[in-house]
Amino acid sequence: MNDPFALVRYFASMLDQDLVLLRHLVELESHTLDKAAVDRLSNFLAKAFRLEGAEPEIIPEIRCGNALKAVWKSRAGAGKPILILGHLDTVWKSGTLRERPFEVKDRKAYGPGVFDMKAGILLSLMVCRAFREKDMDPGKDVRFFFAPDEEVGSGQSLHHLREVAQYCQAVLCLEPPLPGGKAKTFRKGGGIFRLRVHGIAAHAGVDHEKGANAILELSRQLVALNSMTDYARGITVSVGTICGGTASNVVPAEAEAEIDVRVSTAADGEWITRTFQGLQPWDSRCTLVMSGGIQRAPLERTAGVVQLYEKARSSARELDLELGEGSTGGGSDGCFTAAMGIPTLDGLGVDGHGAHALDEFIRIDDIPTRAALLCYLINSI
Repeated sequence: MNDPFALVRYFASMLDQDLVLLRHLVELESHTLDKAAVDRLSNFLAKAFRLEGAEPEIIPEIRCGNALKAVWKSRAGAGKPILILGHLDTVWKSGTLRERPFEVKDRKAYGPGVFDMKAGILLSLMVCRAFREKDMDPGKDVRFFFAPDEEVGSGQSLHHLREVAQYCQAVLCLEPPLPGGKAKTFRKGGGIFRLRVHGIAAHAGVDHEKGANAILELSRQLVALNSMTDYARGITVSVGTICGGTASNVVPAEAEAEIDVRVSTAADGEWITRTFQGLQPWDSRCTLVMSGGIQRAPLERTAGVVQLYEKARSSARELDLELGEGSTGGGSDGCFTAAMGIPTLDGLGVDGHGAHALDEFIRIDDIPTRAALLCYLINSI
């Protein structure tokens, strides 16, 4: 790689055919809850990875789409493997394409899931093709893993991710970057808690004093929990849904709320969990049942993450690209690999805008540069 721009020119020369491939990836709609659609995408990608010289494996799932693993085998095989991480699913229901078809306009590509994260999947295939056509050996095996259920927390595929990530020295996550193409060196962790209150029903007019109001108890608990929000520490507690009661003239015996929690450190996640699980009722006649918990630990900006980012930043400078860094409150599967102690760098996808938004797009001219950056970074680790 004596000429740092040779790879950029190589990828740029194939941009038209890669846009055709990107269109196909977008048009293979893959809403998380549509198993058949996700499976069509994983089947297509298995064939595509095989054509580019990687060894694919479809991992069957029952309650969601099938996961996909692929491995580019190094001839040298001297170093510990690295993992390229992404996901197959999108938030857009099948049929969205009829309203928002894939289109290219003003050097931008639009379409449901194009930014989050069909363009990231495209980069993976481009890298494998470069390894094959340019006879590049990264000096270590490169593993690829694409979850089918990342948008809903990866609950079904997480154990497969952990198996694939085991023994890897680094993880490069192809989630969308921050505005301006910045990498993500920190992500909040979080989860959903459910608090259910069992009270005592009674006639609101005749026997009011005999009732234990579950809605009142829940309200008191939620006010207390909300006070745990601490912006300086990066902790937010947000009540998202609430329900309870049966009729206005009945003291409610049941009430329930879902509570979104975000934390910046694993220690704060443990503190929140202990506090939530240790709640005591204000009205001793009520019973509290807490379920759920922290599903994703935060991706903390550890020394290993910083070192990996600096390698990426150095590789980017070889391409006259200034790779910034930043943080986000949302989670990704990179949080799971970071929690395993593996240095993880997130947000290495194609620059664009609008993840989960109607105006979602990627910047076409960023595709060759990002693919080249990924190749250089893989080789520098």
